[in-house]
Amino acid sequence: MDLTKMISGLMLAALVLSSVGFASTAASTGIISGICTLYETVNAVLGAVIFVLIVLAAVVYAAGQVMGAETRARASVWATSMIIGAVIGIIILVLVPPVLQAMVGTNVTIACGSGTGTGTL
Repeated sequence: MDLTKMISGLMLAALVLSSVGFASTAASTGIISGICTLYETVNAVLGAVIFVLIVLAAVVYAAGQVMGAETRARASVWATSMIIGAVIGIIILVLVPPVLQAMVGTNVTIACGSGTGTGTL
């Protein structure tokens, strides 16, 4: 990948992230509502996906151990890929609240959730 494209993409992302924090008009309510919805969706869906990936990785690995050498190797690679996907999901789950808080601003507390127990951002 070209380094200048990566740097320009990062600069554009930084510009977008910094501009969202300065929004203080009526449009900011819609932005905050959208960010809150994103936060709730990530918390609701990603935990289940992580759990399913770990369980499926265990099942695939165990099933591959009773097969021949080539299938065992493929099952091991598939299981490793699923575990790596679950780890990436955990990283996303941990990093989403601070990133969204940085987008909204450091002096803003958003009460996310409609009684679902998702807490504050």
